[in-house]
Amino acid sequence: MKAKKLFNPKGDDSLNERKVIGGNTTNIFNLNNVKYTWANRLYRVMMENFWIPEKVDLTSDINDYKNLTDDEKKAFDGILSFLIFLDSIQTNNVPHISDYITSPEINLILAIQTYQEAIHSQSYQYLIETILPKETRNYIYDLWRDDKTLFARNKYIAQTFQDFLDSPSLNHFKKALIANYLLEGLYFYNGFNFFYNLASRHKMPGTTDIIRYINRDELLHVVIFKRIIPEVITDQDIPWVHEMFHTAVEQEIEWTNHIIGNNILGISKDATDKYTKFLANTLLQRINLNHLFPGYTKNPYEHLEKIADTEGKGDVKANFFESTVTSYNQSSSIDGWDF
Repeated sequence: MKAKKLFNPKGDDSLNERKVIGGNTTNIFNLNNVKYTWANRLYRVMMENFWIPEKVDLTSDINDYKNLTDDEKKAFDGILSFLIFLDSIQTNNVPHISDYITSPEINLILAIQTYQEAIHSQSYQYLIETILPKETRNYIYDLWRDDKTLFARNKYIAQTFQDFLDSPSLNHFKKALIANYLLEGLYFYNGFNFFYNLASRHKMPGTTDIIRYINRDELLHVVIFKRIIPEVITDQDIPWVHEMFHTAVEQEIEWTNHIIGNNILGISKDATDKYTKFLANTLLQRINLNHLFPGYTKNPYEHLEKIADTEGKGDVKANFFESTVTSYNQSSSIDGWDF
């Protein structure tokens, strides 16, 4: 598998010849004629979802953090470390995926995703530098090296990306797409729910606002890959796709139980198991594959959706705790994963 040419005078961007991969693109963003209209619609939504983390007031979070329990602090620090690593990896990884995509309208939204991943990484830095004591900040950045459970799960996704970088075969490309899909749609969500849980108890409202905006972006990134993957994988790929999902679910459950367990009010190992398998089944269904975990069709954290506001049922501009972020949050366009 070869990356597309950057300068390609003999390319053909006509709709009949346009492909997700393997096309002969000129790399001109000719958006007057678009084959994948979903990408054009998604571009508009992603552009509307502009936000700036520093405009979220973290004043009350500074004091709230000091009053968290030791278990809550452990979870807060560990989840931040996990999120920092993966969004940093994504910022560097998405452009490499885009090098092999030959549809200009999809390249365009992958460029927006790269920008948003960078904003997410910078948002975590803003949280760390504002809320955490100076002496603990380096610990957060380095935890992924020292915690064996965290290292193992970070390695699984990162190594899949690295394998494609080292050997850009079609099979490695497909696995990198599935890894992206799992990262955006499964890996973050028990962590996100931890922050929503804190907010439901009136703790860390500013942090939760930032997580909500990140969560909103990630749902749109899920849409990108749920659209690309069915164009690329075949029935022969289903066994290893299921294997990747199974491994990801096991690691997500192990990590969440390791960093949260039964130590946080409102979160339990049983709920973690149900929620993670529910997410996996939902993601598989979105790419037209059968459920891997029969019977796991209900979200045990539905009571937190009002805070998360990720289902398109409410106004994502609304701030659950009436702080000041509505003045810059420009879009309420998200509508689940149904692009």
